[in-house]
Amino acid sequence: MQITILGKSPSAQDTGGACSGYLVETAETTILLDCGSGVFGKLRERIDYADIDAIVVSHFHGDHCLDLVPYAYALAYSPRWTAANPAPRPRLIVPAGGRDLLRQIAILFGPEDTIVDAFEVTEYEPSETQHVGDLAFSFCPVPHYIPTFAISVTAAGENGRFVFGADCAPNQQLIDFAKESDLLLIEATLREPEDDEPRGHLTATEAGQHGRAANVGRLVLTHISDELDQALSVAEAAEAFGGEVTLASEGAVFDC
Repeated sequence: MQITILGKSPSAQDTGGACSGYLVETAETTILLDCGSGVFGKLRERIDYADIDAIVVSHFHGDHCLDLVPYAYALAYSPRWTAANPAPRPRLIVPAGGRDLLRQIAILFGPEDTIVDAFEVTEYEPSETQHVGDLAFSFCPVPHYIPTFAISVTAAGENGRFVFGADCAPNQQLIDFAKESDLLLIEATLREPEDDEPRGHLTATEAGQHGRAANVGRLVLTHISDELDQALSVAEAAEAFGGEVTLASEGAVFDC
């Protein structure tokens, strides 16, 4: 299983960057994990969007889902699609209640069914496992400002496990969910903890603490602005983790 970083920015995109978006690939299956602002263009630089088998969404903040709009328009209106060569309908796997939210997002830009008609929409519950090709996805609710889910990915016939922590405040749920995983991709949005309650994000130190408590094999920081001192964030996370920490960067590839 191979994970490629398409975008790692938080809500405000880095210079030339994109928000949350990650390719997960095996020899048989190609998945897009989150589709935040700017991700569709980054995806097109690397792969034909028609070759994506499914998109899996962690939550409905714009930096994790807003580029479903241009993706849907490409599937609906690109001149490459004809009666003889119709557009594919990739699966779109979203949290429960997602169809209604997708219509609310789409109506800001055009017809309300633009997204739900372009994709084959599946709503997931945290107790379910979703299968796409040889990949299996499981979900864990994590504390954020809206319903949000960490996502675990495994590939049939392989031992590696990849966990994406999504956006979250400090929590035991993610630690338990990511326990002994080979790769944890975890947010490190903040320089200092938020003053307000409820919280919604982690500092780099807290990201490292979560990785250490979960005893993960490799820790990668994401959802971190280029306007922060990223080298300092990596150093703080590494000290808390007790091992090497990597900063997600556009185009970086990780094997799991």
